[in-house]
Amino acid sequence: MSGAIRITVAKTAGSAPRDAGTQMLVWADRTEGTIGGGRLEWEAMIAARRMLAEGRQTQRMQMPLGPHLGQCCGGAVTLELQAAADITLPPARPLWIYGAGHVGRALVHVMQPLPDFAITWVDTHADRFPETDVETLVAADPAMIVKHAPPDAEHLIVTYSHELDLALCHALLRHGFQSAGLIGSATKWARFKSRLAALGHTPASISRIACPIGDPGLGKHPAAIALGVATAMIDTGKTGAKDQSA
Repeated sequence: MSGAIRITVAKTAGSAPRDAGTQMLVWADRTEGTIGGGRLEWEAMIAARRMLAEGRQTQRMQMPLGPHLGQCCGGAVTLELQAAADITLPPARPLWIYGAGHVGRALVHVMQPLPDFAITWVDTHADRFPETDVETLVAADPAMIVKHAPPDAEHLIVTYSHELDLALCHALLRHGFQSAGLIGSATKWARFKSRLAALGHTPASISRIACPIGDPGLGKHPAAIALGVATAMIDTGKTGAKDQSA
């Protein structure tokens, strides 16, 4: 990518929408990331596109949010704008979601807008997927797809079948992964641990799979489960092990 301006929040004072170090990229026709939205971001984007039009390389902007921009934060933000002729965006975290039912759809709905994740969505039949921009994979045996996942992928297993769930856990333990989460109750997981041990997996390996997932304080609605999982992944970089019934 070329012809972009990188906007960096260099310094903040008082209340501000984003912390120092936050960045966004502005091209003439699109943007990537956000420094907090509102008038602050709008003015920064105008300045960045003016720089592109004029061929300027750097600019520093000091923005008092309250009196100057009418934002409620009340603090001040210093922005550094710099031309970035050659930009390589940081790689997204590969996230594989198995199951296009209610919970799978809720997970994709929550995770897709986040810029840090590249989703691969797997299910057994094409008609189980809604219309989506996410990469989808159809496999009669989803466990056979696991071998195509990168070794640093994160996985969420939320299929309609306990047998599929078990086969996916078995395949992931054989393949390797960054993190893995399985929807289910404590009872389901106790049974799975026994069956996975019988398949030759050690307790230490099995314990790398988080089950249950979600946040019980949010409830068991699919959207609530998705919010709990997404929060755990953002906070810790892993799938969170919380109690939710399958």
